[in-house]
Amino acid sequence: MLDTRTRRTLAALILAGVLAPVQVIAHGDVAPQPINTDALPDVGEDWLTENPYRAEAAGEEVWRAAVRIGDSGFNQNCARCHGLGAVSGGLAPDLRFLEAEEYGDEWFAERFQHGYTQDGTTKMPAFGEILGQKAGWAIRTYIETRPEDDALESHAARLHVIRDDLMAGKGDAAAIREELLQVAGEVKTFSGAPIADSAVSRAAEALTDDPASFKHAAELLTLGLSAAQ
Repeated sequence: MLDTRTRRTLAALILAGVLAPVQVIAHGDVAPQPINTDALPDVGEDWLTENPYRAEAAGEEVWRAAVRIGDSGFNQNCARCHGLGAVSGGLAPDLRFLEAEEYGDEWFAERFQHGYTQDGTTKMPAFGEILGQKAGWAIRTYIETRPEDDALESHAARLHVIRDDLMAGKGDAAAIREELLQVAGEVKTFSGAPIADSAVSRAAEALTDDPASFKHAAELLTLGLSAAQ
């Protein structure tokens, strides 16, 4: 039986659509995996000291794109040491607790660019020249939007009802989406970032007037609620 930590991280990866059985086996690959950052605006050649893809600076559309790209990039390149879904198992620092402030950004940018060596041993490879600045800040955006472990606990009962209604194709999409967005707005992050990328926010984003979207949103909620148990 999977423990709580594993369920949460696996659910996070499934939510993003980046997890497949082969990928779990291949997470130990050393070669950096390329990241397509075409959807993100350019940030210049000189490395910045503050994350340019936060919603308050770049807008919600760019922020969402950065989260999705960073999600895939992190779980292909960083999860081997820092944990699936950014939940560290103790091998490396739990980056979810890195403050979503400029001083946290500076620490992240330094490590991402140059890596980390201790006593002649490379603890973290340098990704800066390989993956680039856009990929680095996308990964940073994903990490800082991780919700707290018990973020959905106080809403679980209501979310189960919503999930069941959606699975049955019941309810008004606009009203349900608005309620999900309200809940999503209350989800806190470890980093202090004002917006969390949670199962609830993804379910709200997926829900439209198309009846087919009801089941998809319900599945996202199911994964989030399962991870929260």
